[in-house]
Amino acid sequence: MRKFSFIIIAFIGCVQPMAAQQLQKVIADKSTAILPAVIEWRRYLHQNPELSNREFKTAEYIAAHLKSLGLEVQTGIAKTGVVGILKGGKPGPVIALRADIDALPVKERVDIPFTSKAVGEYLGKEVSVMHACGHDTHMAILMGTASVLSGMKKDISGTIKFIFQPAEEGPPGDEEGGAPLMIKEGVMENPKVEAIFGLHINSQTPVGVIKYKSGPVMAASDWFTIKVKGKQSHGSQPWGGIDPIVVATQIINGLQTIVSRQSELTKAPVVITVGKINAGVRSNIIPEELIMEGTIRTLDEKMHQEVHERIKHTAENIAAASNATVEVSIDNKTLVTYNNPELVQMMLPSLQTAVGHNKVIETEWTTGAEDFSFFGEKAPAFFFFLGGMPANQEPSKAAPHHTPDFFIDDSMLDAGVRAFCNIVFDYAKLKRSK
Repeated sequence: MRKFSFIIIAFIGCVQPMAAQQLQKVIADKSTAILPAVIEWRRYLHQNPELSNREFKTAEYIAAHLKSLGLEVQTGIAKTGVVGILKGGKPGPVIALRADIDALPVKERVDIPFTSKAVGEYLGKEVSVMHACGHDTHMAILMGTASVLSGMKKDISGTIKFIFQPAEEGPPGDEEGGAPLMIKEGVMENPKVEAIFGLHINSQTPVGVIKYKSGPVMAASDWFTIKVKGKQSHGSQPWGGIDPIVVATQIINGLQTIVSRQSELTKAPVVITVGKINAGVRSNIIPEELIMEGTIRTLDEKMHQEVHERIKHTAENIAAASNATVEVSIDNKTLVTYNNPELVQMMLPSLQTAVGHNKVIETEWTTGAEDFSFFGEKAPAFFFFLGGMPANQEPSKAAPHHTPDFFIDDSMLDAGVRAFCNIVFDYAKLKRSK
């Protein structure tokens, strides 16, 4: 009898790994099969981009696809957000997979058959519109994931929420939007999300490679406005006024010393960038006022607060030295994107199964920012990066995100589909075993 029991136990031990291998093969085969559709969706979305909080047709396109799969579909969340809910055939956890859906006011220069010719309105101006950060690939990958998983519904333990989030790049003007508004409107509740996952394509990482980091991975992003008030004068008589343009240039230089001379950069990086300046109407008139806008990136909370204080102190004192005045306002846009260390370790094998052990690489943190960070306040989160750079290209020569020459090789987007699908099954299995 003991010998017979031993044989049964040994047999079960052999069967379980085979079942896991079979599941992985099914996911791999289905992900490969859906790739042509994923590429088609991506290219359609690339050619038809829409700006933050204006993703009306994009939302319709996504919702129609999710409804065709038989999912419960919610629309109009955070203005244009879409959520698809897939209830598996077995009880289990509720997990969320997220993709962002908005584009940027950038004119595309890449010569491809599906180049964007779209235009939109941004802060009252007509602008060209482009998916210059790869959100088109994120949507297509999540649509493909929903397709694969809906066909495996009976094997899924738990519930999957497919979150298609608008306005990741920031809502225009004073509008609400993005992840904070989705959370405010209950996207992480009913049913309550236990863990959330997201990915971001990267134009400077080789196609098919996944990069990740445990703990802090992307920076907090703050936007600042500094209004410099001087005294108007004729351009030929600068001594008769107070030149806010000259004061502003001194403030800009002063802000950089906060980074280079006042911040402990061995602890964590800090970036202060002035990206917009508006002043004056004529070449021979010294204006009365100048407004500059920029962004702050930090990865440490103490440094985050110190940088805010130093920006105000620097701007006020430089202005005072020239008898000008300033008004400084700082708006917190995103938090530090934090990858839950336990969740990262749990899910790392899922990524390795998706693309191979040698193509999953631990990376350093980045000063880019993501409002995915807000979801991480509500549930353990894991955000990773998928390569989209052509295999034969040098990373230093690949156009960065948010530029007219941004380009993604979409030939291996099925790697993202496999990663998400493996995460769904592996997370439920690991939770059951605890």
